[in-house]
Amino acid sequence: MPLSDRLGRPLHDLRLSVIEACNFRCGYCMPADRVPDGHGFDAAGRMDFDEIETLVRAFARLGVRKLRLTGGEPLLRRDLPALVARLARIPGIDDLALTTNGSLLARHAQALRAAGLHRITISLDALDPARFHALSGGRGRIADVLAGIEAAEAAGFGVLRLNCVVQRGVNEDQVLPLVERFRYSGHVLRFIEYMDVGTCNGWRMDRVVPSAELCARIHARWPLRALEPRYRGEVAARHAFVDGGGEIGFVSSVSAPFCGDCNRARVAADGAFYGCLFAGAGRPLRPLLAHGEDRLMAEIRALWMHRADRYSELRGSTGHSPRQRVEMFLVGG
Repeated sequence: MPLSDRLGRPLHDLRLSVIEACNFRCGYCMPADRVPDGHGFDAAGRMDFDEIETLVRAFARLGVRKLRLTGGEPLLRRDLPALVARLARIPGIDDLALTTNGSLLARHAQALRAAGLHRITISLDALDPARFHALSGGRGRIADVLAGIEAAEAAGFGVLRLNCVVQRGVNEDQVLPLVERFRYSGHVLRFIEYMDVGTCNGWRMDRVVPSAELCARIHARWPLRALEPRYRGEVAARHAFVDGGGEIGFVSSVSAPFCGDCNRARVAADGAFYGCLFAGAGRPLRPLLAHGEDRLMAEIRALWMHRADRYSELRGSTGHSPRQRVEMFLVGG
């Protein structure tokens, strides 16, 4: 029988952070005034490859089929392709993906593809070079990300997902240029509502641009038609361009919460389990890894069966907003 939580949601996806460090300082995730430059580079504080493989094998035996590697910036993890190769061989893992800011992708895309990585998602919040540089905390160059996209294409990754977190008064004017640039590219843009993940990003409701507003704005320029979800728990509402220009998506965690179908577990680089992107605290799994997969499976099973997280629904219906929430750079968004 599929493993389900207290709300009947199956365990299907695992988002696994491989490093807390990042070479960017995006304001909605890892603002420079709150997170020092050296954060997350201490190797002793994170799981090694053997521990990660044991953990993923346990999750796969419990029903996880989709695995996404995140950070921080996962491409900062030394020898990442070697880890990908190990994880790609685990029985049951049918979909192995990576989320990255793309700045280092040009040098790693071919090795990741050869190692068995299936899909790549790239964060891309602006096309304008000056705006992109500012949004990355003065650390990133849009040219590097575009080169990473080209390298991923050349490596044979096919359709890429390009995620843009939209903030009112910050980068909403970049939405139409992004759509124009990537229509007919074969890649899928996804616009994500600015969320109150963590406690250090200065989130305010008036900075949220609802997906319905963005969809209407894009539809007025390039007509869209809604697409049916491909599976239960798909977080992005999909739309296709009427003229055949491809597909875009909208992730509406604030204006239209989808907690009821959430089938994702999250594990931080230090081995802490989180049942929700907005969880207040994690449950350490690393101490159990030395006892083998069976002991680890028992703990994960118990954690999932007692899971009842539905933060976004509570925020929307009651204004509920706990003071303590895990930071996005710890669990990869």
